[in-house]
Formats: sequence, structure tokens, C-alpha cells
Amino acid sequence: MNVTEYFGTNVFNDEVMKNSLPREVYTSLRRTIDEGQPLDTSIASAVANAMKDWAASKGATHYTHWFQPLTNLTAEKHDSFVTPSGDRAILQLTGKNLIVGEPDASSFPSDGMRKTSAARGYTAWDPTSPAFVKEGTLYIPTVFISYTGETLDKKAPLLKSVTALDLQAKRLLKLFGIECRKVSTTVGPEQEYFLIDEEVYLKRKDLILTGRTLFGAPPSRGQEMDDHYFGALKTRVSEYMRDLDETLWSYGIYAKSEHNEVAPAQHELAPVFTTTNIAVDNNQLTMELMKKVARRHGLVCLLHEKPFEGVNGSGKHNNWSLSTDTGLNLLDPGENPEDNPLFMLVLACVIAAVDTYQGILRASVASAGNDHRLGADEAPPAIISVYLGDQLGPLVDSIVLGKEYVPKKPVPGSIGVPESPIFPIDATDRNRTSPFAFTGNKFEFRMLGSQASVADPNIILNTIAAQAFAEAADELAGAKDFRAACTEYTKRLLKEHYRIIFNYNGYGPDWEPEAVRRGLLNNKTAADALPEFFKRENIDVFVRQGVYTEKEITARANIALTNYVKTIRIEALTLIEMMRQDVYPAVNGYIAELCETIARKSAAELPCAADISLVRTLSQRNEAMADAVAKLEGDLSALPEGLAASSQHMAHVVVPDMDAVRRLSDSMEKLCSSKYWPFPTYADILYSVK
Repeated sequence: MNVTEYFGTNVFNDEVMKNSLPREVYTSLRRTIDEGQPLDTSIASAVANAMKDWAASKGATHYTHWFQPLTNLTAEKHDSFVTPSGDRAILQLTGKNLIVGEPDASSFPSDGMRKTSAARGYTAWDPTSPAFVKEGTLYIPTVFISYTGETLDKKAPLLKSVTALDLQAKRLLKLFGIECRKVSTTVGPEQEYFLIDEEVYLKRKDLILTGRTLFGAPPSRGQEMDDHYFGALKTRVSEYMRDLDETLWSYGIYAKSEHNEVAPAQHELAPVFTTTNIAVDNNQLTMELMKKVARRHGLVCLLHEKPFEGVNGSGKHNNWSLSTDTGLNLLDPGENPEDNPLFMLVLACVIAAVDTYQGILRASVASAGNDHRLGADEAPPAIISVYLGDQLGPLVDSIVLGKEYVPKKPVPGSIGVPESPIFPIDATDRNRTSPFAFTGNKFEFRMLGSQASVADPNIILNTIAAQAFAEAADELAGAKDFRAACTEYTKRLLKEHYRIIFNYNGYGPDWEPEAVRRGLLNNKTAADALPEFFKRENIDVFVRQGVYTEKEITARANIALTNYVKTIRIEALTLIEMMRQDVYPAVNGYIAELCETIARKSAAELPCAADISLVRTLSQRNEAMADAVAKLEGDLSALPEGLAASSQHMAHVVVPDMDAVRRLSDSMEKLCSSKYWPFPTYADILYSVK
């Protein structure tokens, strides 16, 4: 079948709605979707019936309210369409069933917002994200709230942040005489991942239980030859990518680009930009389908940020932009940004927002997995900074430092061969070491971990941008000479927040001390980063913009810290078990064989100095590892009370303990006979897919 024929066939999209709904119902629903108008609940029955008929025509027998609780995963409870009608059964989806559902709210993370004894919660239809059919069920995207009104999910605050930014951006645009119905943020989250053979995966308990290898000596060949990046796809990988593309396309997800990434067995998928709410839903569905499609090919898709030490980890670059429904991109500098006051003001506001709220922007991507990735060669450091490039950097320098500004324009490029085409060279380069980089007409936030929900950082970006736009609108609203006031306000913002701009190598040895001198935060672990959410000024920005209540944001911070502690605990317990039950006895088994060999050689008066040296080394390291495991177990059991103390203990005591165990195990792996080593090695795992 042609791609254009099956693209979106599993989605209750605009074409299906137009063909299946009465005109007045369709028009009303489009106003809600396109303009943010309140939903007319009187149309719910007609929409529900059309959804049911369409889903049933595709073999669906059930429906579910699909939501995103505070677990970084999605949740669903399936109800059948089957309804009794006398002696018969009919298929039915009522307007009430479409609009609201009632799952149990007590067992999802809530940090006490819902007690176990108080179970009632509600899911409410989000008409701005299309329903879809998957595996015989109609999936209806919804928000999730408690009986007492607190949001218990990621979609509700995301929608609130989108509304806040829309409101404040339109206030700003109105000062420039620009009218529009809606300002939307768009996101294109690039997704990195590893593919390994399922048979190998099932032999590694750490991969199964934690998503990453807790130990493993580096292979003799890693990524140092740079030959995997953009290399020819292996047959199984190519077949997987083809299958994944076709699956995603059927759900209306614009999977666009795919290639081999830097590390062996690592790959990337990039979608086309779409509105933030749909992008978040699509990315959650994409991660689920990536794993399911992999199993069809005898593969396992790993989304952990750092499944293998010593090679690149996986991130998720969040390309964030702002545009109106009339097609105006607020982050497009145009050919002459120095003469574009709207762009310069928006740019200054975003820079100010990132600087002022750098703590919560960093915290939005904090996790146990991302701790292993940030600051390494494949990810930006934990210090938030803004990269503006060769075009905007000098322009801002001229405003702040008084330097002469020489505009840099795109130029034609050529390799100097007549047959070679002339190609454009952009006015600015990219900076892979920058956490927040301007890339032409958008910002790329590069700190996200590969398994993270895209909702979290975009809630922050939308909220802090809305706050900056609100402050600008308040300041400029009464100006007599708007153009002069706008220029002066832009200049003031850039000067006040110039410290956050860094256009150089974020991996350089001078950047960290320079960042400290500038007063920038450097929260290297999630345990250090997440407490930023408890600061008064950070709580206030969410409350002012109507995105979170104080109770909601502190609950989310506590949940994230709790998850951090639980994750490290699971990893530590898994490591202890694998060392004691498998590695320690395996090494002892090899030592026993060596001792028998030494005895036989000695009896035959043969030289055995190398054997004796190896036995001594292995025996000493195995005992040292047993001691390190005992220390890890003791420190794990000595976990202090309170989230702040326990998370710090995990980050700065337990994790170093685990590293010490790992170093000893990895050193023995290189010395132990492969006949005795109980687990697939890195070489076995990373090169398992042919």
C-alpha cells in the first residue's frame, strides 16, 4: 500500500471527523481545537458515536481513557463497547463516557495528594489530541485529576502552560499591532535508542531489571573509529526501522529521519515538528511502539540514558519554537535581526527566562539515568547556558559590550570543482556541547534523557517564557514611544542576563570554573537539581501563570526525588545479587581450575609463575569485591530518613559504592576465562545484531 494511503489510518483525524460528523458538530469541535474555545458538551454524544463507529469499523471492541500519570509512562483501563439491549448486545460509547472516566487514583504517585483510602480520580477528554485505534482498542487522550481537583498527570499542566504562553505572547504581539487567534509552541523531539539481540538481553538480569548494565568491561573495539555514525544500516536494523516507520505513519506520527548514532548498536529517530501537546502524546506512543516493534524482530529497544558505560548514552533533543496561527515564527530572526525589534525582544525574553529559572530547567531533566549521561562526550554539561551562534552572538555582544557589529550572512559554498553544485552555508554553526542552543529559528534543548517524558521540560519552557512575556508586556504597555522603550527594554534584559550566554566549548576545562564565577548553577546529580523546585521564586512562577498550585509542584518534586531513591536502590540490590550469586562464584570456579593446573604443573616440575600471579590477582580482587559489596549493602541499609537526606546519601554514598564494585568486577572480567564468566560481555551485546 502507498504511504499516503495508510498514513494516519489508525487516527480519528480531521478527515475522518469531517466525513463522519454533522457540519455544525465538526465546526464546533474545530473551534475548540484550533482557537482554544471551551468545549460545547452538547456535541459529545455525536462525537462519541462517530468515534465508536469508526473504531468498530477497524475492529475495535473496547475503548480506554489514555493518560500520563507521574510515572513517565502512560496508563489505560479498557472498557468494552458492548452494552445490553434486551436479549441482544449493542456497541455504544456515550457522550459521558467520552468526556469523563473514573480510574482509581490512589495507586499512582501523588505524594499524599490522594490517600490510599481516597481512591476517586477522573480522566477528562482532551479534544486537541486525536483519538486512535491500537490493538483492538480506541484510545482517547485525556487529562487525569484527583477528586479534590489536583492534577495527577503531565498533560493537564502541559495544557495549562500552553494556555499561559498563548495568553502572554498575544499580549506582547498586540503591542506590535499584530493580531492572531493563537500562539502555539511546536516541538520536534529527536529520539536516540539502542537495539540489541533479545537472546543476549535475556541473559543480563541488570538490563531486564534496571534498563542498563551495572557492570561490564569495555570492549576492545568501541566507538573510537567513528565508523558506526551514519554508517550503512545492518539488515535487521533496516528491517526494524522500516517496520517502525510504517507503524508510526499509521498513527499519524511523522517519523522523518533515522540513522546510526555514534555508539555501536545506537540509532536515532527524528519526527517532524508538531504542536507541543500532540508532540508529547506522539513521543509517548513512539517509545511504546519502538519497544513492541523491536520484539517482532527478535530485538530489544533500550531507552535508558546510559545503558553501557564508556560509550555514548542516549538523549532526546527538544526542538522548541513559537509561532502564530497566521504563520509567524516568533523565533525567526529574518535576514536582518538587528532591524527586527519583535524578534530581538522575544529572544531577550527567552534568554532572561532561561537565566532566571535555570535551576528548574535543569531539574526538569533530572533523573538517575541522566546523571550518568550529562557532561560526558555525548551530552551537554549539567550547567545551563545559551548558545546564540555566529550570527546572533556578535549582535548581542554589540548591544551588551558595545562591540562593533558586522552582520554575518549565509554564503554560497563549493568544493571548488565545476561539477559540484553550489550549496548554502548557514550564517551560524551548531554547538553540540550547549544545553540550550539557538539553531536558526528555534531553540534546541539538548539535556533530555532518552526515556524522559517530553512534557516536563516543555511545561517549564512554556511557563518561564510566559512569565518573561508577561513582564515585558507589563513594562511596555504604557510606553509613549513604544519603539524606543522596546529597544531599551531588550537591551536591559540582555545586559542583566548576559552571564547565561556561552558560545564556546562546554566540554572545555575552563568552562566549569568560569560558570561558577558567573554565578551559574552546576547541579550535577538529580539529588542536587530537584530541590530547586522547592525554592519560593520557582514555586511562584508556576502559581502566577496558573500552571501548578504550590501543592502540585512540591508533590512532583517529592515524587521525582522518591523515584530517584527507588531507582538507585533497585540498581544497588540488583548489583549485590549478581555479584554474590554469579560473579563471585564464577571467579572462584576459575581460581579453583587454575589452582589445580598449578598443582599439576608443579608435580611435573613445569613453570607456573604466570598461573600463580593470575590466581593471586584474581583472589585478591574477588575478596576486595566481596568487601565492596558488603560496604554497599551496609550503606544501602543505613539510608537516612527524609527525602533530602536519603537522595543525597544515594547520590554521594551509594552510587560511589556501586562504582567501586563495578571497577573490581570489570577488572576481573578481563582476566577471567570466558568459559567461566557468567554474563554476555559488552562485545557480545553491542555487536549482537548482524
